[in-house]
Amino acid sequence: MLAIELISDSIPPAHTSDSIQKVMERMLEFRIRHLPIVNDQQFLGLISDSDLIEEGDYQASIGSLALSLVNPYVLEDQHIYDVIRLFYEQQLTIVPVLDAKKTYLGLITINTLTEYFAKLTSVSDPGGIIVLEISNKNNSLAHMAQIVESDNAQILSSYVRTFPDSTRMEVTLKVNKVDISAIVATFMRYEYEIKATLN
Repeated sequence: MLAIELISDSIPPAHTSDSIQKVMERMLEFRIRHLPIVNDQQFLGLISDSDLIEEGDYQASIGSLALSLVNPYVLEDQHIYDVIRLFYEQQLTIVPVLDAKKTYLGLITINTLTEYFAKLTSVSDPGGIIVLEISNKNNSLAHMAQIVESDNAQILSSYVRTFPDSTRMEVTLKVNKVDISAIVATFMRYEYEIKATLN
């Protein structure tokens, strides 16, 4: 999935002629803490609610303020992982999306990202969850899939969590069966360490 596919059209950007009051009201309305400033489709940077809170004249335009704008964005063809990393590293509530010529195309909200992640991990599909702890040299998703499929089930989603300064990792599998007892028994027979199971 690419950044362009997650753009939300519902939140208009701010313009340098907008008043502080208008920008703050828009942030409140959409429950966000950041808003891109755009003039003639040119992205100027992100303004945050903390930039505006100390200002005394709420009728002043944001273009008249001496703001230290941060300039995080992703390009339309960047992968969703780049978007997630930017949200995490910059603690953002929205991420602007630009084209190769740096023209503003729209933004991705944290809510849109959450919806995408829910679909990615199959949270709404019925099934069980198995959490394994393995060493990184035994990380064979093909073998894990073979174990799951031996009980006429399929892996709907999986993800891996690593630990600093450790050769151990945690693998979470969402399978399309609610009764996972036979699958868990097979993992144990192959000496996998089961950290947790959830139905």
